[in-house]
Amino acid sequence: MPTQERYILALDQGTTSSRAIVFNQSGIVIGMKQLPFNQIYPQPGWVEHDPEEIWRTQYEVALDAIEDAQILPTQIAAIGITNQRETTLLWDRTTGKAVHNAVVWQCRRSAGICQELKALGYEDEIRTRTGLVLDPYFSGTKLMWLFDQVPGLRAKAERGDLMFGTVDSWLIYRLTGRHATDATNASRTLLFNIHEGSWDQELLRMMNIPAAILPSVLPSSADYGYARKDLFGAEIPVTGCAGDQQAALFGHACFQPGACKNTYGTGCFALMNTGKDAVASKHNLLTTIAWDLGKGYTYALEGSVFIAGAVIQWLRDELKVLADAAESERLARSVPDSGGVVLVPAFVGMGAPYWDPDARGAVLGVTRGTSKAHLVRAALEAVAYQSRDLLKAMENDYGTAVPFIKADGGASANNFLMQFQADVFDRPVILPETGEVTALGAAYLAGLRTGYWSGLDDVERNWRRKREFQPELADETRQRLLERWDKAVAVARMFK
Repeated sequence: MPTQERYILALDQGTTSSRAIVFNQSGIVIGMKQLPFNQIYPQPGWVEHDPEEIWRTQYEVALDAIEDAQILPTQIAAIGITNQRETTLLWDRTTGKAVHNAVVWQCRRSAGICQELKALGYEDEIRTRTGLVLDPYFSGTKLMWLFDQVPGLRAKAERGDLMFGTVDSWLIYRLTGRHATDATNASRTLLFNIHEGSWDQELLRMMNIPAAILPSVLPSSADYGYARKDLFGAEIPVTGCAGDQQAALFGHACFQPGACKNTYGTGCFALMNTGKDAVASKHNLLTTIAWDLGKGYTYALEGSVFIAGAVIQWLRDELKVLADAAESERLARSVPDSGGVVLVPAFVGMGAPYWDPDARGAVLGVTRGTSKAHLVRAALEAVAYQSRDLLKAMENDYGTAVPFIKADGGASANNFLMQFQADVFDRPVILPETGEVTALGAAYLAGLRTGYWSGLDDVERNWRRKREFQPELADETRQRLLERWDKAVAVARMFK
């Protein structure tokens, strides 16, 4: 079959939905489907997902996307996987069934364990080996919690009867039967040495986690096995895998050191390519693996905001002040400013550069004249403020200014937010022609392995600019707004 008649299927398993997208060789979407799934909140600050629902929705949209593209499964040259990171799953090695709900990256239940490890003096060593801060965000302490709190799990793990994986591993297992992950996802567990490229035996001892439960770690562009014939009617090679934020960096063709992207999704994530250098952050950012094409690691600096688009979901679903997310832009533009209101959406603590798991959300500056439009505008502004904090820390760590930001994610469709981001960071914000950059990155990783794309130059030619937002805010106004934001953050962190 000629090359032009073949396509790449990307599975994009996110925090609130499962998507599947079929791309052609120009990186253009020819078929796509998406399904939401349930969010489970057993206690305040706890978040879980049903692993079977993750698989069921992801498989269903994969079939539907192929149908939407009006192609046959035999025309899929390869499958690439990208996923919500750090979310922790355990399943039975014999039955393949999950033994507990997935503990989601947002979940803060292991905050006490993190404090205990800090008290034992492990924080600096963990950071040196993994590039990560000691925070409930990551998988290692979530595993510790499961083994400490769920009867019988530790004994099963020590017998080798359990498999641990992040969401990518779960999907790879259900597709191919193989227990594997890639280097980007492994680098987010608190258990992987990003300098040596292996599971760290000292960290496993420190956290009392049996090595037998861990998946094999492969490059991001590699042979993960074949999706079973009974799933799609054809055996399809699975050849690409990366955590969602690293996949987005790759999908933006940020191949040169210093290139930077910001993804505006449920959370907000800024990454900067630092090349072959694992830059140690002095500003509470993460050092992480950006990708592995089988020729050594490319590293990145990363800053993570836990609540970004999720603050708009909160306004819509809990406070009922929005009929839908798209209404937020109209309301924000209906007022000249936030009326002095500042919203700090620390619903599950604060990520970089603060790393304060105990901080909680705050709405400040409310007066009798405050309207829902002011509140909505303040929520959108908070997303930009948090991202600006990350990007400034990134510039300081890397020692050079970010010339512009490549942006993607669902909330990047909000023109008010993108303009305000350019204003408060004082840098242009550039949107790509395709909004599906994360899935595209996974597709590129898969297609590079099979020769569907010939190399990075081939991929880079596909990147196309859609729109650019230039800073328009006066310096004095910007400074005043940032000072007010800093005061609000201080108040939110004080109220515990």
